Amino acid sequence: MATYVLVPGACHGGWWYDDIAAELRSAGHTVHAMTLTGLGPQESAAGINLDTHIDDVVRLLESEDLRDVVLCGHSYAGMVIAGVADRVPERIKTLLHVDAFAPEDGDSAWSLTSGFWHDWYAGGAGADGFAFAPLPILDERTVPHPLATMTQQIRLTGAHRRVPRREYVYCAEFENSPFTQTYERLKDDPSWHVRTLPISHNIVREAFDDFREILLDAA
Repeated sequence: MATYVLVPGACHGGWWYDDIAAELRSAGHTVHAMTLTGLGPQESAAGINLDTHIDDVVRLLESEDLRDVVLCGHSYAGMVIAGVADRVPERIKTLLHVDAFAPEDGDSAWSLTSGFWHDWYAGGAGADGFAFAPLPILDERTVPHPLATMTQQIRLTGAHRRVPRREYVYCAEFENSPFTQTYERLKDDPSWHVRTLPISHNIVREAFDDFREILLDAA
């Protein structure tokens, strides 16, 4: 049986994975669906950056002594899982970026985006300057997301490349996708297994069965 650690995208908590996690658990797998610091109800975003979120996941892996993990990150969480893989590659079996950032050393979510996304990140943080508000189209359970997680540059030593299997899922019908350049960079890279789905960004809602099979195959 496999061990999964599932990290959600901006403004979301572990609840985003509830249905898929339940199916994996019913098949006998161990699943940790994470809510990162600052993304629980009524949590403050002050002082929270990308390093905080990387530390959240590393702490789980080490405190639970998890090994041979399928580490999955959706959207923003691609930044997080890349940092985790660089810190503890020996604990990870498969790194699964699902329509997500897949950064190089020195990248940030800010440097990898522009236009609409900058307007959302910076413009959405007007209430307190620490966090940007979720978009109106998102689930009602979403919460403001710490702005510093998007602007902090990631530091990667290259150790993340020691993870035995690295996979990328590109959602090809996501309008104004910030991940198209990432897909173009990785699609012919032999160190990545890349696939596309003819859907928009919310893979849980739009391609649940495909996502379940991708997760099972990653194990």
